[in-house]
Amino acid sequence: MITYLKDPAFWKHQIKDLFLLFMISIPFSYLTCSECWEDSYLTKINLSVNAILWVFLAKGNGFISFTIGTYVSWIKEPVKRLIYSLVGHTAYTVLFVVLVKLAFKHFLEIEIGSYAVLILISLGVSLLITLIMHSRTFLMSWRELSLESERIKKEAISAKYEALKNQVNPHFLFNSLNALTNLVYEDADLSAKFIKKLSEVYRYVLETREKEVVTLKEELDFVKSYIFLQKIRHEDSLIFNIENLDGSSGKVVPLAIQMLVENAFKHNVISDEEHLTIKIYKQADDLIIENTLQKKNILKEESSGVGLQNIKARYELLSERKMTIEEDDGMFRVILPLIDEVK
Repeated sequence: MITYLKDPAFWKHQIKDLFLLFMISIPFSYLTCSECWEDSYLTKINLSVNAILWVFLAKGNGFISFTIGTYVSWIKEPVKRLIYSLVGHTAYTVLFVVLVKLAFKHFLEIEIGSYAVLILISLGVSLLITLIMHSRTFLMSWRELSLESERIKKEAISAKYEALKNQVNPHFLFNSLNALTNLVYEDADLSAKFIKKLSEVYRYVLETREKEVVTLKEELDFVKSYIFLQKIRHEDSLIFNIENLDGSSGKVVPLAIQMLVENAFKHNVISDEEHLTIKIYKQADDLIIENTLQKKNILKEESSGVGLQNIKARYELLSERKMTIEEDDGMFRVILPLIDEVK
């Protein structure tokens, strides 16, 4: 409060308030006194009383409201705040009216009306002033709470998104190293090529860690490199096609397509007798990733669905459009919406 008293803006605001309250008291004086239209002396008395009431009731109740608000919050303890406010404002108003009536009678020898009438009028004025003040305070508190809630929500989303992205890198590296372990004993030259491609693929993984979305072309180039690694292992048992996507625009979640392709390897049989076919194509504003359905006998505990849930959760954080999954006619299909803008 002492800091406020030294601030010129504080006093400017107070003078502005006093002028506004005085102007409000003028029409109120005539509305509460029918005889004031004909009696100028009575008008002066009534105007003086109303001006004093409006100014001191407004400023006094404002101070009470500020003091109560320092200790009791509308947001945390609304009932307690309401009770304290009613008691505080009523007690101040009654006490102030009594003092004003006694002052006019003792010093000016003027009777300004009965206690009952003055208290009722003053309580009405106080109620109006208090309603305005508390409404403003409540709305400001609600706005601050909404902004704080939105800030916390954004931080939670950001943290969740980082956690989701961090699931990808160890998972991808683990599977790649497993493939390399099997290959290194079979063909040294292919192993060297595999390592070179793996370094390119993993560089892409590292480069996209901080990105929310990447262009479709970037992701497809990465997937082609990843498929090269898988073709070394599965040879002709793997059939992979990208159809009519040259020059296609739009963005996708980083590593989403790769994880879907990897899921196809994980959950389906790949052999000389049962070839796995994976196809990627565009349909309207969606990207379709589908594969032939030839499920492995995997225990439920081993198939947690983390990969699909990861992609789905990342899309929910970034886009209003959702990822959808279809399974029919021996085909498993995931529809990824192409992202134009991040929400």
